[in-house]
Amino acid sequence: MRGALGFGAIRYVLDANVFIEAYRRYYSFDIAQPFWEALIDLAKRGRVLSVDKVLDELKREDDSLRKWAENQFGKYFVSTNDSNVIKSYKSVIRWANSQQQFLDKAKREFMKSDNADAWIVSYAHAYGLVVVTHEVYSPNIKKRIPIPNVCKALRVEHVNTFEFLKRVRFEFSGYVLR
Repeated sequence: MRGALGFGAIRYVLDANVFIEAYRRYYSFDIAQPFWEALIDLAKRGRVLSVDKVLDELKREDDSLRKWAENQFGKYFVSTNDSNVIKSYKSVIRWANSQQQFLDKAKREFMKSDNADAWIVSYAHAYGLVVVTHEVYSPNIKKRIPIPNVCKALRVEHVNTFEFLKRVRFEFSGYVLR
């Protein structure tokens, strides 16, 4: 994919909370359609993707976001069943298990088959992508393993949605006064 974009084009992998927070809070379909159109356009250009495990998380709800994810963004949820990703996943899990700060319950939750977090970081690690998530780095947390903590340990860059939007130069095209 790098060839079509030019050498060094930054690519991003989106966490489920990017979709969920936007849909439920600040970029709902009825007020911010350009946000959703931009995600699809960026995906078509090879700049944005997410992983199959995120789609699985989105499918747990019976709502418009699930339908959009399946019907509009579906082909941009890439498979984690890939030897490079699995190799990175093993590194992610090894790191998580070696961290004394996290409670065993947090480690078990992080490694659950239906938890996309480890897979998102693994995909980014395997292919040099930037993770986009609303989670924040928390050096003293014990009850869960935040994506940014894993990213920092494995030298995977991560940003939040708003930094991502700045980087891709997203702009709303205007508004309609009624």
